[in-house]
Formats: sequence, C-alpha cells, structure tokens
Amino acid sequence: MENKETKKEAKNKNNYHDIEIKIEGKEWTDAIDKAFKEKVKKVEVDGFRKGKCPKNIYDKKFGQDYIIDAADLVLQVAYTKALEDNNLVPVVQPEVNLKSLDEKSVTFTFKIITKPEVKISKYRDLGVKPNEVKVTKEEIDHEIEHLLEKYEELVTKDENGKVENGDVAIIDFEGFKDGVPFDGGKGENYSLEIGSGTFIPGFEEQLIGMKSGEEKDIKVTFPDDYMEESLKGQEVTFKVKVHEIKTKEKRELDEDFFFDLGIEGVNDEESLRKEVEANIKASKDMEEENNYIDRLLDAVAKNVEVDIPEEMVNEEVERLLRRTEQQMAMQGISLDLYYQVTKTTEKDLKEHLEKEAYQNVLYRLMLEEIMNLEKIEVSEDEAMEEAKRLAERYQMELEDFLNQFGGIEMVQYDQEMRKTIELLKELNK
Repeated sequence: MENKETKKEAKNKNNYHDIEIKIEGKEWTDAIDKAFKEKVKKVEVDGFRKGKCPKNIYDKKFGQDYIIDAADLVLQVAYTKALEDNNLVPVVQPEVNLKSLDEKSVTFTFKIITKPEVKISKYRDLGVKPNEVKVTKEEIDHEIEHLLEKYEELVTKDENGKVENGDVAIIDFEGFKDGVPFDGGKGENYSLEIGSGTFIPGFEEQLIGMKSGEEKDIKVTFPDDYMEESLKGQEVTFKVKVHEIKTKEKRELDEDFFFDLGIEGVNDEESLRKEVEANIKASKDMEEENNYIDRLLDAVAKNVEVDIPEEMVNEEVERLLRRTEQQMAMQGISLDLYYQVTKTTEKDLKEHLEKEAYQNVLYRLMLEEIMNLEKIEVSEDEAMEEAKRLAERYQMELEDFLNQFGGIEMVQYDQEMRKTIELLKELNK
C-alpha cells in the first residue's frame, strides 16, 4: 500500500524541478580570466609587480583557486538560463549544488520549486456576510470618561496632605543591599504614580500616608525572576524622601475642557458624544472589515485543494520572524532578550509562527488562482498612478518608495490582490 508521504511526493512532483546547467566555452573562459585578474591583484610574487604575475606562475604557486570565484560569477547566469530554458517561475529560492568544476566547464544543479496546482471548487455564494456594527451608549460613556482621565490635571497637595493611592509622589530614593548602595537603585525628583506598579512590589504601598518633606526607610524583596542576577530574591532597603505630593483633579465637561481637547466643532457634550460615536464606529467598522475578510478567506479555503511545498511555508516563517524582530526592535527589545525572558528558543518561535505562515501561503495561492480565473489585471500605468499616490501620502520620492516596496511589479501585484478580495466580497453579498 502506498504511504501518505509517497502520495504527497507524487502530487508535488510536477512543481519540483531538478535542472542541470553547464557553462562552457568562451563564457566560462571569460569568467575564469575575470576571476583570475581579481585574484592576482591581491598577491605578491617575487620578480613580478603586484597584480602582474602570469597565470602559469600563479597556478604553480597558489593553485587554481580562482576557478571557484569564476563559478560564483556565472552562477546567476546559469540560474537565469535554467528558468528561461524550462519556462519556470520559482516560488522560493532554489537549492543549488556544484556538480563539476574544471578549466573547461562548470556544471550546476538547481532544485527549483514552482507554484503548486490549486483547485477551488467554490468561492461564490458561501453565505459569509459582514456583521452589522453598532455603538452602545456604554461605549460612548466609557470613551468620554477615558478622555476626562487623559486630560486630568495634577494639583499639589498642601503641606498636611498625605500620599494616597492614585497620587503622584515626587521622591528621592536610594537602594542599599547589606548597607551598600547598588547600581540602578538611585533616583532624584522622581515622579511616581502610586498604584501604577512601576516599582518593586511593596514599594509604592509603603509610601501611602507619608507627608511632603518626610523621610522613611522602605524594605522590599526583589522578585525571584528579576533581571539583575545579584538582586534576585534579595531583601533591600530604600531610603526615601517625599518632596511633593500631587493629586489628580478630575475634569468636567466645561468650556476649559473643550478648549484643551481642541477638536474642531466640538464645544459641548452633545457634539462630543457625536464625535466619539463616529470615531468608535469607524474603528469598529475597520475591525469588522478585517474580520469579515478573514472569515471569507477561511470559508473559501475550505473549498481549496492544494499541496503546499514545505519550502514555501519555511520561507514565510523566516519572513514572519524578521517582521517579529523588527516589531520588537521598535519596542527596544531584541530577539535574544525575548528568548531569555520567555525561556524559549528560535526553534520554539518558528514553530509558533508555522500556523500563520501556512495560512498566509494558502490564502496567497488561493487568491492568485481566483485572480487568474476571474482574469483580474492591473496595468503598469494604473500601478504607477497608485505608486505616485502612495509616495505622496508617505512623503517620499517616487523612486525611493518603489525601491522600498519592491518595484512597480509589487505595486501591481498588491493592487491585483486587493481587487480580488473586493470581488470576493461582491460575489458573496
């Protein structure tokens, strides 16, 4: 009986291509000459000026190591020839091997993977509809309360005022372990919101009840998972002085608040409620639009038959990993730090990204097939107009935008995918 792996290989064999390309003759000798000229520039041989050593002398002294460099020079030529001669469009980077190499020729083998066959049994009238978006009175009230909190003002308490939960205490502090100050444990005129959880557990609570000008020793214990090894689980003492106590003064829906808010046309509670409702609805509309597209694509995917090459998924995992790294970098976190804190490895993260990667590849192949079936195309002129619009929107030079986006072909592709999604929505109304 044929096992599952054998069946999978049989299904995929039409999009796996093993191509052998030989480069010889003048094209190869020219590459060798070019590689030798670059190599000889870097060596010194007695009796010859630097870079002027004859090839036969060089060969006797150093061997023909430049032939490997020549192979690198013609690799792209060989790859292009492999694609053009066999009319192939790869979906991932090829696997390349050097089969043979000498003065007469070089032979490469390429394992090239092309797009797998995609069969879609149904993508119309799937019964997937967008949900109606509503904004409740409670949501509006909550957002207005949030705005009032955002614009709260800090007012200094009088000299008899005490630190309470929610206040901001302006403090000096210095930490000591076994009577010795430790690195990073000192601050002056530090604004600490009580109850924010900014400091070590137990620190903020012990400030409650203190007055301006009061000093106090506060004992706390660092968590066992604290970043600094020498302080993990250690009891320390902080010498603290409160300079000033500020309390938050709740705002009212008055003229001063609307002036500070600075929203055109919003000058009373009624106009504020309309503005807030419109903003919430716009946000929920966008969220529902994204969710609807996800539900629609998921419904189409249930009617798709395709064997996705593992290499395509692996390449998408790498792309997602780079995206994750960039997102973390924006927050000042490196992947190494992430692995350390989460006690995971790169392998763990890649395994976590595999499901998303597979879905991304599936949806892309699926949409490309629908695009082909529905004959959706975007001309280069249309794409250029879109590129100009986007470049202006992001305040970039057109050339710089295209370089970052991946060229006009990627703009075309992006527009075609968007048009395909819009068509899917129309076909499922």
